[in-house]
Amino acid sequence: MDRNEREVEISMELEHFSHHHPLVFNEEPSHESEKLYCSGCGEVVSGPNFSCAECGFYLDKQCAEAPSEMNHPFHRDQSFNLLQRHPYEQGGCPCDFCNQPCENFVYHCSCNLDLHIKCALFSFNIANNRNAASQHISRIVPLISTENDPQKLEYVEYCFACWKPLLDSLYLSPDCGFNLHVKCVDLPPEINHFLHQHPLILQFNSPCLSCKICQKPQRRGLVYSCSSQCEFIIHIECVTMPTKINTLFHRKHPLILQIVNELPCQICQEAQLNEAVYFCSKCNFVLHTGCVPPPSIIEDKVHHKHNFTLRQKQVSLVCDACGTLGNYIPYICSTCGLIVHKKCISLPRIIQFFRHDHPISHIFFLEKHGFETWECRHCYEEVNTEHGSYFCSKCNYIVHVNCALEQPNFYYVVDSIETDEAAEMSFRYVTTTSIKHFSHDHDLTLSEDIVGDKQCDGCLLSISASPYFCCSQCDFFLHKSCAELPKKKHIWYHYNHPKRLFRLTSGCIFQCAICGYETSGFVYNCDECEERHCLRCALVSDITRCEGHEHLLRFYHNCKGQCNACGGSTDAAYRCKSCNFTLHNRCLRLPLIARHRYDEHPLQLTYQDNNRYSLSEYCDICEEERNPNHWFYHCAICKNSAHPDCILGKYSFMKRGSKCKLGDHPHPLTFVKNVYYYPECLICGKPCFDLALECKIGCKYIVHWECLKPSPFGISTTIELLS
Repeated sequence: MDRNEREVEISMELEHFSHHHPLVFNEEPSHESEKLYCSGCGEVVSGPNFSCAECGFYLDKQCAEAPSEMNHPFHRDQSFNLLQRHPYEQGGCPCDFCNQPCENFVYHCSCNLDLHIKCALFSFNIANNRNAASQHISRIVPLISTENDPQKLEYVEYCFACWKPLLDSLYLSPDCGFNLHVKCVDLPPEINHFLHQHPLILQFNSPCLSCKICQKPQRRGLVYSCSSQCEFIIHIECVTMPTKINTLFHRKHPLILQIVNELPCQICQEAQLNEAVYFCSKCNFVLHTGCVPPPSIIEDKVHHKHNFTLRQKQVSLVCDACGTLGNYIPYICSTCGLIVHKKCISLPRIIQFFRHDHPISHIFFLEKHGFETWECRHCYEEVNTEHGSYFCSKCNYIVHVNCALEQPNFYYVVDSIETDEAAEMSFRYVTTTSIKHFSHDHDLTLSEDIVGDKQCDGCLLSISASPYFCCSQCDFFLHKSCAELPKKKHIWYHYNHPKRLFRLTSGCIFQCAICGYETSGFVYNCDECEERHCLRCALVSDITRCEGHEHLLRFYHNCKGQCNACGGSTDAAYRCKSCNFTLHNRCLRLPLIARHRYDEHPLQLTYQDNNRYSLSEYCDICEEERNPNHWFYHCAICKNSAHPDCILGKYSFMKRGSKCKLGDHPHPLTFVKNVYYYPECLICGKPCFDLALECKIGCKYIVHWECLKPSPFGISTTIELLS
């Protein structure tokens, strides 16, 4: 073999990063009867290529010679790296030019912009050569009109630059399958626009920003983006939008396209920050670019059986759907006599609102009896029942439309006012006075006898004169109301997962996510986020009564003030509309009766100290000063008075006698709280005068609960109790 032949042979081989063997150049595919596919682009190899005969690996010449790194004119600030496969561990990724899946070689940028190898090369060629690159491509006249049946438009192809349909504009469709409007090939690479102070350059929309004019996002294709990285983009189509319009909706003055802050559109009633709108500065009249022109007739049979017709004039009136007074351009149902906002035509008919147990329905009016008034159960202001609201006929529960839909996580849309899940009870009757409860092995008997110092195993509050169920074989008690709780319940204040019902369980120690107390009582558990709520918190309504105040208390999410029970500042709290009496959630849930080891009698929650002697204004437990106007616990027999936190401590809601298996000790441990005899803790060596765990088998093993419990013991921690 002479030297020239040897050089030719060497030049016909290629070392490529995607394959471990050298690739040999072929003028044509070697197997004419068999289709061979390029590993770079996935297309059939039909011309010059490089291959590895041993492995059956092929790359067409264009893919084999593609650069490993590309500085693309449509992506100036960062470079692309050629990868054999996209870098994402889970799922695939679409090409940001043609929107098809990237299954072979991909040009990847660290900003997560991804292009097929052929898309990257084609768009690079168009960007650099413009008219020269497209001269050899035939022009195609579209055969489909924009006035065709909308169902047929589903199959229309889109321009890969502006991502608008190839319907009524001359376009290019080269053999490689890329569709481009001719006008998009001829776009200038840089423009100046009156809405922005810097030049705008034609780029891929890698940050996926919304257009400053139409406010719509466009991930694929090209946009005009700020050359100084101001996060300002304009769609190709929006660049040519007129700067001034005249409209019948505002006949006094022309409307100028400009950026305006938070003024609502007179048609859709939406307002956004720093958006381009058509604006009359003299009248503060705004129309969104997307609302020009508005549809003259809107048909939405899902929400209303008749069509709504646009009224070509701005008027001041109350929307019949949402009850809001305003000066806007309405839509009218002449059959029903309704005048509504455009956005209110499609109000959800039935929703599940986070503060109510049942689905609530949208109504246009509510019949009024006499002089009664209806109060919104969210903002607590009066509802005008002559206009729209959301209403539950089962409970006479009503909410303003704007209150119900204020935030997306406040509600979700449902199909029916009937709940899908039947109320699953937590017990069944054995006889008329006894039940079998899910939480206990034995039957429970109904009783009204007054018992001694006993706690309900459900809520851990004192068993008083109210009816309760008890076990004749065990120290197990349940208030009748706690025994009859449903197995699944809607918790009104938990709107993080509004579609999830809380599940009632028992037999564990947990920390309540609301009050923070550790407790061994029943728990309502959210399976989605594993939040656990004790019964004392889960059963309090958003409107409730308290023995410490004569009026109804309503819960407010934003309630800046001072708690009347403890004097602390409030953010979200219960408040009286009549006199601004305010309570923390935690203070509202204080038990009426509590016990402490320093007093043999039960102490009563007291709301004001009428005895103003100096000795009565100190806590008898911590001996610190006590504000006589704040709530406290008091023993009328011993004349002891104390702060609520001093009486309740940290473990008032842990039942003594409960058993668990914890730590290295081989036997079950029982929760105890000694009153007279304080043995030393085997872990810290200090006396066990607080909640402790003791082995009752005779091991003389006793430790503080605080010393043995898992650390940290948070809202996601549970310890199983032994039956």
